[in-house]
Amino acid sequence: MYVAHLALTDFRNYESVEVAMVRGANVFVGSNGQGKTNLVEALGYLSTLGSHRVSTDHAMIRQGQDSAIVRARLEHDDRQILAEVQLNRTGANRAQVNRSPIKTRELPRYFSSVLFAPEDLAIVRGEPSGRRRFMDELLVQRAPRMSAVMSDFDRVLKQRNTLLKSARASGLRDNALSTLEIWDERLISFGSEIIEARSNLIAELLPEVARAYSAIAGAEHEASLTSFLSILSNNADDSGDFEDAATRGGRITAADATENYKISLARLRRAELDRGLTLAGPHRDDLVLTLNGLPARGYASHGESWSFALSLKLAAAEVLRRESATGDPVLILDDVFAELDQARRARLANAVHGFEQVLITAAVLEDVPEELAGHTVRIKAGRVVEEES
Repeated sequence: MYVAHLALTDFRNYESVEVAMVRGANVFVGSNGQGKTNLVEALGYLSTLGSHRVSTDHAMIRQGQDSAIVRARLEHDDRQILAEVQLNRTGANRAQVNRSPIKTRELPRYFSSVLFAPEDLAIVRGEPSGRRRFMDELLVQRAPRMSAVMSDFDRVLKQRNTLLKSARASGLRDNALSTLEIWDERLISFGSEIIEARSNLIAELLPEVARAYSAIAGAEHEASLTSFLSILSNNADDSGDFEDAATRGGRITAADATENYKISLARLRRAELDRGLTLAGPHRDDLVLTLNGLPARGYASHGESWSFALSLKLAAAEVLRRESATGDPVLILDDVFAELDQARRARLANAVHGFEQVLITAAVLEDVPEELAGHTVRIKAGRVVEEES
């Protein structure tokens, strides 16, 4: 699948813009702050229902406007799809496919993309929440129904935490236990499904990450992934004990997760009542990234961290393309090449060769390897000023 045409209305700094695109490489060129990243951010939203830059949809609506519209014409073989979403400041967002209304959460069924941006360095060097978000966005792209499962888990988690805080404040801990057990059952049900889905995803990503890192770094480094599961940890803190909570690349089924989740909540009951917080579950898990057997966070250099983050995104693209009925995901590289030396630029260009469509943003066209400098769109102050092939 590839994007043939993109139209934005009141999105970021664009009052209105239309951009034609082609198969293969498309390069958006412009100085910082002109709006080139806004174009790929809009496409990323269509496939993930989120932004890689901000946590709220309102930030993507042009100042002074009540809504923004993203509309993309997608092509795969002889089939065309018109996918669009309207972001609203008040009320729910709305989505359409071929002019027919759909639930917004169903958009990822129709369009798949993988975006790499400088912000993704935080997946390697930042807090566990960023790594959980990386996994969960990919899960939703593969199976949109997981969005509802995650929403249900978050709702139950919030209710359970409210009950724990109430029990702590009132001192009526014993009276709260029967109600707490009801929420435990729901938390375990939704949480175990998420844990199993993440476990399966990590097992599929593992060989792809190793291959991608080797291709990009051009060295014999061993990049690996391991789950940290809080339900297996003896430590109530966020970090836990990696040694006793690591799955070591193995998969964990929902049934196994359920059993361990029950044991964990029973063990942590007193600590949870003392703190007023739920201390185990997918909201406290982590994806441990290792390079040559050492945790990448804290040990990897800037260049190694950058290569690892990029490898994760390339691995995600490979996983999506392997099971997609609509062809390759659109691969988006936002301001990537300025951070790479000449050798790594060439290796990255070779690694993305073969994807049906690659979208690239760059402040300077000369930073982009010649083999990827195909269809070029120049952006200035929220306007397309020139297109060339």
